[in-house]
Amino acid sequence: MHILIKSIENIVMAPYKNLDRMIPVTVITGFLGSGKTTLLKNILSKLTNYRLAIIENEFGPESIDNELLVQDSKEEIIELSNGCICCTIRGDLVKTLLDLKMKQLNKLLKFDHIIIETTGIANPGPVCQTFFIDNDVADYYRLDSVVALVDAKHGIDTLKNQIEAQKQVGFADKILVSKSDLVSDDEINLLRKYLIRINPKSPIKNINFGDIDTDDILHINGFNLNDALDIDSEFLKQEEHICSEKCHHHDNEINSFTFLSNKPFNSKKLEMVLGELTEKYGPDMLRYKGILYMDDTNRRVILQGVHMLIGAEQGNEWEFTQKPNTKIVFIGHRLPKNLFINKLNECTVDTD
Repeated sequence: MHILIKSIENIVMAPYKNLDRMIPVTVITGFLGSGKTTLLKNILSKLTNYRLAIIENEFGPESIDNELLVQDSKEEIIELSNGCICCTIRGDLVKTLLDLKMKQLNKLLKFDHIIIETTGIANPGPVCQTFFIDNDVADYYRLDSVVALVDAKHGIDTLKNQIEAQKQVGFADKILVSKSDLVSDDEINLLRKYLIRINPKSPIKNINFGDIDTDDILHINGFNLNDALDIDSEFLKQEEHICSEKCHHHDNEINSFTFLSNKPFNSKKLEMVLGELTEKYGPDMLRYKGILYMDDTNRRVILQGVHMLIGAEQGNEWEFTQKPNTKIVFIGHRLPKNLFINKLNECTVDTD
């Protein structure tokens, strides 16, 4: 157990610390026209004694979102323009977060939560990585969740044709289907099945005109996997489905699968295999998170990762009435499912 965590920390960032004292960050993503600004405006209208700092990324020289969003003087809205927050101006995101941190520490500004709105064509992965890579950022902020909006009217066509939209759904801890009043129930159900195929772990909620309870979007602890999370996804309970080329999800670039095992992992073997997998497939491993059964501890081990960055920490002890087991969900770009499962199975040991 200790070998696994120590070895992983030598390669990647350690897990979050003192989470209760850290500023939560929510990333709102979604393809062009999915309703991100409408959602933000609704959130702001419902909050009274809770102060937000909003970081917007607009791809272009002009932005009107600031004028659309400002309700009163309690909001701090920062615009990052002329570039994508996930690539050319990620350094600006780090700088902005650290500037906000210093203003807060020097009592020049007061905020309880940060919302980052990505541009509609952004891959949210590098944004999430910011909270692992930069120590000054990681010591002060915790990534609470990634929320993805999907346009019910154009969702399936967009997901079929835009890899960025697939990545947005793949990264999401919660998926909001907007404009659901414009389509039939059958169309909604078809879209939900499509979304589940891409990301089976995240709850899906229909919203109209950005109307949602703030408790459904803030402080949901979606990114930080904890012992209360049941990694068993809804798709595991569905009937077995035989794929054909006529399946609407057949052309998805983003896929997902779950590794399940009742055998414990050997720490050294798992460390080696995770290193090999992330070295080769890391850029295509969008999100992976799970609860691990290890052979050298009576506690759960919580695993989470973004691309090549992995964090691991001890969770609670296994309950006396519960049989220890491993459940890991992988979401990525054309990941070789059988290879991953076979490699991970090789890391398990017999207990008999």
